[in-house]
Amino acid sequence: MQQRMGSTGRADRFYADQVLDRLNPRMREFVARQEMFFLATADRHGECDNTFRAGPPGFLHVLDDTTLAYPEYRGNGVHASLGNIEENPHVGVLLVDFLRDRIGLHVNGRARVVDDSAMRQDHPWLAGDPVPGRRPVVWVEITVEEAYIHCAKHIPHLQKVPARGSGRSWGTDDSKRKGGDFFGAAAEAPGRGPFLPPPRADAESWRAEAERVLARAARHGSETGAASARSSFSGWFSRSTTV
Repeated sequence: MQQRMGSTGRADRFYADQVLDRLNPRMREFVARQEMFFLATADRHGECDNTFRAGPPGFLHVLDDTTLAYPEYRGNGVHASLGNIEENPHVGVLLVDFLRDRIGLHVNGRARVVDDSAMRQDHPWLAGDPVPGRRPVVWVEITVEEAYIHCAKHIPHLQKVPARGSGRSWGTDDSKRKGGDFFGAAAEAPGRGPFLPPPRADAESWRAEAERVLARAARHGSETGAASARSSFSGWFSRSTTV
């Protein structure tokens, strides 16, 4: 792609000058004061997900120059990012400072899910969270493989506004306080068809069944072609009007 776009010279200079395999002191200081970041993950098939994480300054902890960790709080229960990390540990983190320096930092690496008790045993200096309703369910620990700048050219300069109301509703299941049906998705549910959840079982049984399904799909793909195997999955929703 660099050759097609005529950018090999610029790309080589960028790799040589800007891409590190660890966090230098200025990067560590930058990470330690950020209140949000974007997280990119993918499952074993390469199906991607991008999400947003936020917390108090420094909630993305710098454990050392090659290790980051952040707490996963209670959310919608889907655990898309955690599920992807269990299948495919490669992650991409993007931190953007919209407020002060108007600059960004990319961190690419490998992640693993760690229980809260194990994380605190390994790092006893981690303080407990003082905010009511906000407690880590698990932690994600990231081993840094690449760290590099995201240039300021297209980053808008934003300003914080005074806090309104009682602040964030950590841990709530109240639909309205979480945003309600802001995009009108629930209103379209009848036309979408009934949701067909996957079979539920204990984690060990479910993992074993998933491995059997994947092995069967791989055998089917080798017999009839990868395209046929891919087309056999029709999504989580049925267009049928009957359940």
